[in-house]
Amino acid sequence: MIEIFGFPYIAQMYFSPLKLALLILWVYICLYTAYRVQFSPLVSKERRRTASLFGIFLGPFLILFLLFYNVVKRKEEGASSTLEILKEQFRSITRKISFSGNKNSSMIELLDSSGRSLSDIYGHGRGGRADQILDLTKQIIFDALEEQATDILIDPKSDASYALRFRIDGVLSTVEEYDVETCQAVLNSFKAVSNMDIAEKRRPQDGAFMADTVGGKVSFRVASAGAVHGEKLSIRILRQNASQFSLDNIGLSSKQRLLIDKEIRKPSSMILLCGPTGSGKTTTLYAMLNEIDLYTRNVITVEDPVEYVLDNASQIEVNPKAGITFAKTLRSILRQDPDVICVGEIRDEETAGTALRASQTGHLVLATLHCNSNAAAVIRLLDLGVSSLLIASGLKLLISQRLLRKLCPDCKLKAELTPTQKREFLKKNINFQNIYQPSGCDNCRGTGYRGRTAIFDILILNETIKQQIANNRSLIEEMRKSGDKKGQSNLFKQGLKKVVSGETSLEELKRVVG
Repeated sequence: MIEIFGFPYIAQMYFSPLKLALLILWVYICLYTAYRVQFSPLVSKERRRTASLFGIFLGPFLILFLLFYNVVKRKEEGASSTLEILKEQFRSITRKISFSGNKNSSMIELLDSSGRSLSDIYGHGRGGRADQILDLTKQIIFDALEEQATDILIDPKSDASYALRFRIDGVLSTVEEYDVETCQAVLNSFKAVSNMDIAEKRRPQDGAFMADTVGGKVSFRVASAGAVHGEKLSIRILRQNASQFSLDNIGLSSKQRLLIDKEIRKPSSMILLCGPTGSGKTTTLYAMLNEIDLYTRNVITVEDPVEYVLDNASQIEVNPKAGITFAKTLRSILRQDPDVICVGEIRDEETAGTALRASQTGHLVLATLHCNSNAAAVIRLLDLGVSSLLIASGLKLLISQRLLRKLCPDCKLKAELTPTQKREFLKKNINFQNIYQPSGCDNCRGTGYRGRTAIFDILILNETIKQQIANNRSLIEEMRKSGDKKGQSNLFKQGLKKVVSGETSLEELKRVVG
């Protein structure tokens, strides 16, 4: 046996680079598992310490077991080959590990409207409690962006505690609870960077700030209000990249896609998007704008606020305090030779009338309106004071929409349908073999859903419908009585198609449409 410095060569193999790398990987997986358990919403606070200890000692075995279980389950559901499933799982694990490794408040910087950072506002090198509060403030924003949240709510639960909640895929969930002292300090940090008065805790205030991240700048809109047990803060996340939206990936069927594509290519028309708050109208609006050639057409938008930056388009933000309203801005836009006009929201008679007249004078007009259905949109315009003749002559396309959460592809299960449900599906010749229900896993934060898709009810105003709107009052009364039910029925049919294709669940469809 060869000796090196008096030691046998075989003893040196215990410290080979390969074995050392495997040891480091084993320790890292153990620590990673403990970390995921510690912050998992599936583990109660009382059991997190015990669960973390199990994670430290059994982490690699747990991951291998879950990997094996997921492969078997996916194979039973008729998924692709084992190799493809393993590749997908390893990509998911790698993505999770990279996110957890970057989960650091130093990866993000909060800036006020003038570009000053939160650290500059509070001063450098204060140390101790102040630095902890600043790090926690940044961490909250970092977590919200990582989870793809649209809103951050900080609510007083009692005189002793506050709840931090994220709205993810349209549903609020509690992320953490803080004591009053900590949360009030965090609230003051958000108010300071938003240029709000820290001393004022009762009257409502509005503000805004930005976050400089690895992926670019993200804007935030902040609103505060006094509540029973303290001060409430609401933060809306306004992601700036509009190029991600396309008519191909928002949930339109091929027939609906062709209808919209045909209409937005016309030189003059008016498309009105309808739906309640949070139904994805703005996303659809930008998806349409992304289909328009912004180099050859003059596109001007009026919004409150500008939620996404659109390259090569003129975007105007409404500011009522400065006298910049939708109606006034829309009138001035008509003198700027626009080809396409986008109105963020129709709120009054003047805005509605100006937009409808613009569609008659050679402009393509895209707008949104808060209402429940296409029929309700016509009624809403009449209630605003717009004449039925103007509505009939200017409006060309009505689109009502809702957002449905998509089932998590990693954990969805075959739906357990009742005999009554099966009979109903068979009666309507609907194949129910691909209907799934939510389960819950780490990838979807235990909700069973990940991401959202839209369903649409599209109404083309042909000459017959226009004449009925302009001349037939009985039609309007009929729309008042049965229009919402018909629109809801059409949305339900569109949603049911996504249910039977395994994209969403029956429970989600009933929750959104009814």
